[in-house]
Amino acid sequence: MDEEAAVQRWRLWALWLPCFFLLWDRPAAGIQSPPPTDLPPPAMPCAAFTGKTCEECLKNTSCLWCATNSTCADYPVGKLFPTSSVCEFPKAYWAVCWVSFEAMIISMGVVAGILLLLIVCCCCLCYFRKKGRLRGRLAEEEESFIRDREEKRMQSLQRKHERKLKHNEIRKKYVCGCLVPRQSP
Repeated sequence: MDEEAAVQRWRLWALWLPCFFLLWDRPAAGIQSPPPTDLPPPAMPCAAFTGKTCEECLKNTSCLWCATNSTCADYPVGKLFPTSSVCEFPKAYWAVCWVSFEAMIISMGVVAGILLLLIVCCCCLCYFRKKGRLRGRLAEEEESFIRDREEKRMQSLQRKHERKLKHNEIRKKYVCGCLVPRQSP
């Protein structure tokens, strides 16, 4: 009885312990934790970096650097590509200063195309390899079937030959006995 009670207690602890840890950091009903004091400073608007360097502008990932007039503008999030009113496409820089946005888009397209081509090639390779193994297995089964058939045919011919020899012996015995006249004593 004492062991059963201990087992029951452990089961209860096993059920309640995860809930306790999940609720540990939650505020009790009506008690709220104080707001955190170490909030990051608000980000500076991109226009504040106009006239500065590309590196300073692109530290904020929501900014777009235009090399034609050295301006830093907000990236047009609603559109995939920046419009010509914001900046000329070949002279726009985003995320890094050493490659233009146009070159980045083209290179990402090329990399995506190569990856897609590699995936298709891998799928074809796996398909044809599996098909080849299947063809090889079928060829092995066919060879095995032909070997078995040939072996059975040879055994059948050997049994036929043995039966023929037995029949010939029996014929010789009876035929020879009938044709040879008996000699009288």
